[in-house]
Amino acid sequence: MGFKISPASPAGKWIGFVTAVWVQAISGNNYTFSNYSDALKSLMGLTQLQLNSLSVAKDVGKAFGLLAGLASDRLSTPVMLLIGSIEGFIGYGVQWLVVSRRIQPLPYWVMCIFLCMGGNSTTWMNTAILVTCIRNFRKNRGPVSGILKGYVGLSTAIFTDICSALFADDPAKFLMMLAIVPFVVCLAAIVFLREIPPSSTTAEESDETKYFGIINVLAVIIALYLLAFDVTGTHGGLFSQIFAAILLVLLASPMSIPIYLAAKNFIRSGAKTEDVEQHVTEPLLAAEAEKKVETTSLTEVAAEKGRPVLGEEHTIFEALSTVDFWILFGSFLCGVGTGLAVMNNLGQMGLALGYADVSMFVSLTSIWGFFGRIFSGSISEYFIKRAGTPRPIWNAASQILMAVGYILMAMAMPGSLYVGSIVVGICYGVRLAVTVPTASELFGLKYYGLIYNILILNLPLGSFLFSGLLAGFLYDAQATKTASGGNTCIGAHCYRLVFVVMAIACFIGFGLDVLLSIRTKSIYAKIYASRKQRKSSMSNGN
Repeated sequence: MGFKISPASPAGKWIGFVTAVWVQAISGNNYTFSNYSDALKSLMGLTQLQLNSLSVAKDVGKAFGLLAGLASDRLSTPVMLLIGSIEGFIGYGVQWLVVSRRIQPLPYWVMCIFLCMGGNSTTWMNTAILVTCIRNFRKNRGPVSGILKGYVGLSTAIFTDICSALFADDPAKFLMMLAIVPFVVCLAAIVFLREIPPSSTTAEESDETKYFGIINVLAVIIALYLLAFDVTGTHGGLFSQIFAAILLVLLASPMSIPIYLAAKNFIRSGAKTEDVEQHVTEPLLAAEAEKKVETTSLTEVAAEKGRPVLGEEHTIFEALSTVDFWILFGSFLCGVGTGLAVMNNLGQMGLALGYADVSMFVSLTSIWGFFGRIFSGSISEYFIKRAGTPRPIWNAASQILMAVGYILMAMAMPGSLYVGSIVVGICYGVRLAVTVPTASELFGLKYYGLIYNILILNLPLGSFLFSGLLAGFLYDAQATKTASGGNTCIGAHCYRLVFVVMAIACFIGFGLDVLLSIRTKSIYAKIYASRKQRKSSMSNGN
């Protein structure tokens, strides 16, 4: 057999996950608008409201993620990745042509369409990756969500720092990277990522936890490496090229896990016949036993509460008819909507406070967003397994911290934009990493792709409300006209009221998260009991 690897083998399963990580590491291009927004504003002679409307257009692309959600149950993972990569290549490619002045600026409404395409491209990638990986590793949903969403958060810093290192922050070359790199990386996932049966023994679960821990450590090293590059100021050309080379090696490092598993399997290949038979038959029997254990417990919960629980599949209409879905939807809007407003306006916020280089704030938000995503996913999973702690309680904590961050930014004290960028990044990351597995636990995995994309509607909705309307109108009210036909505002007053309103929204979100935690407390207690019962049953069976 040699090193021939099937997608369902341990090595094949982890090769698929590593390629999924790579896709997520380049699919956060939707958050990089601040890196080239000023070039678009000056080139097209836009007001801040018009520029913010462009940022809303890219986020409106997320609304069409419903198409990806519907397709996730009908199209294979490779096809969905191919659609997303081609759409992104076109959407960002046209923006590159405009910013690089290879073509004349297109009409405003045409630019909105191509920004929308760029934003929509990531919904195909993210849906394919999240749905496939959560189904493949359904006993470790928190770590899976944290790692994948964490790398999405890092992707902004990865793109920003590589562009800064190699192209001196050239917005045209930055857009060229956004067009080409995701397309190339998706080709690797198209080859290796497939939906396969999840783990069915405690030994496999234990191995998964161990390998996720390794990937977490490697991800933290990458984040610290990026952070060190950001805080050490400007760098020479040779140093920057060495930095970029080491970064690529670090990004490739998770591949050591499937390589190790493949080598381990090759060494033991001489005595493999019996193992293959057990791999084919025993997990199927164990999966059936596990299903019976969970079904019995969860049916009791459904009878008692009449609400969605882990393992119970819901159609989209059944999910939308529950109060819990709309509580989750509303709290998600308060968190990600306000967070997006900051990310979309970081460039102008920095300029208003007198910072000449705003790329630092973009990178800080990205890197600390990574820490929020990766740690909240693992921590929330740990406390579910340890004590049945409702996952939404972590969202509630993030809302309070985010509100404090907005208040600090409104006060505009020295360094407050640095602190605010970090706080907003962390809390935005927590919201994404915790909400993703929460939705799967409450409403099941069968129609998860569509349910996830309905929740993601909060991105364009939040962008429109908090970035397009709130930040756009309030900024323009304070700004003065420029000779090019646009406008500008300098001073702490430019965004103060924006931050105050967003802090109030976060307090509302906190209340909704606390309510959802109370409503789902008994459900998570049953999930905890079900997992203990299943673990005990499978241990006795072994």
